[in-house]
Amino acid sequence: MLVARDVMTKDVCTIGPQAGVEEIARLLVDRGISAVVVVDDDRKVMGLVSEGDLMRRCETGTERKRSKWREIIAENDALAREYRLSHALKAHSVMSRHVVCVDEDTSLGRIADILETKRIKRVPVTRQGRLVGIVSRRDLIKAFAAKAASSAPTPGEADDARLRDALSRSIGEQPWAETIYLQTVVNDGVVDFYGFARSEEHRRALVALAEAIPGVKQVRCDLRIGSLPYGAW
Repeated sequence: MLVARDVMTKDVCTIGPQAGVEEIARLLVDRGISAVVVVDDDRKVMGLVSEGDLMRRCETGTERKRSKWREIIAENDALAREYRLSHALKAHSVMSRHVVCVDEDTSLGRIADILETKRIKRVPVTRQGRLVGIVSRRDLIKAFAAKAASSAPTPGEADDARLRDALSRSIGEQPWAETIYLQTVVNDGVVDFYGFARSEEHRRALVALAEAIPGVKQVRCDLRIGSLPYGAW
């Protein structure tokens, strides 16, 4: 199982809390990155400044503008936050303080859960509270690409009997996969599905399952989406 230390970027761009916003903007542009981590003298994570934190600035005229009426009904905290992000000059004033961090042994599955549920793009990785790396969405995709390349079958490796066994085993492991009205044929690496599927999602999932089996060249699906006699499912 891959964990954070296996895929994290170790050369993390960091700044101190007194760094200016212009310096931060130059770092983002020059390094081609989307965020920098704010750390103290002991490399403990204090916050994070992303492109989004610098997107609405008074210098470029992109600060949020509200009508007088919208200002009246807006919450004071929202107005204060907008002013801070558009006018603050130091990292400690623009950074997001509530940063989710993980340790080196956190699984990639757990990291993916965090990125998805928190709707964030990256998580700093710490060791005993000190920054040692960062894992982004791109790092997870790189890990997937590397894993896919390393597990790709060599030409001629797969034979139809092995594919049939692998397909049957994979379908049997899925709680959603109904097989009583499903027929499969494997010929020269091509999988054909015949019969009925409970729904379009069921049909698409079967295609995805078959395509994921190493050695399958093509999947052809002739499953009918439809109603079977009452109680058939």
